[in-house]
Amino acid sequence: MSNVRTICPTCGHAHHWSWEEAFDKFGFGDGDDLVMTDAVADALRERGYTVTVTQWGLHNTIITDINRDGAALIPDTVTRGYDDPRKYLPKDVVDVLDREFRDGQRIDY
Repeated sequence: MSNVRTICPTCGHAHHWSWEEAFDKFGFGDGDDLVMTDAVADALRERGYTVTVTQWGLHNTIITDINRDGAALIPDTVTRGYDDPRKYLPKDVVDVLDREFRDGQRIDY
């Protein structure tokens, strides 16, 4: 799991997070921290993936679907919001996200 940091534009506090939180119902402090799901989705979109981001009630915003060339990349057997994305995403998607969100990297909000 990577440990990326983002500086809050409001308070200046450094928030540490990982791309995996964009798939987790309880990620980003259960939605109470800076929610960086859109940054993760945008990184995939820039590489040609179609990404669906869904507001999960009052909890969080998570990635619920990824498609490429008409193929769904999140299997139907996955319990969205709970299962570890490293275990169900294709290796090329994990590799893209690991490169884009490297350990110690600063990502602007």
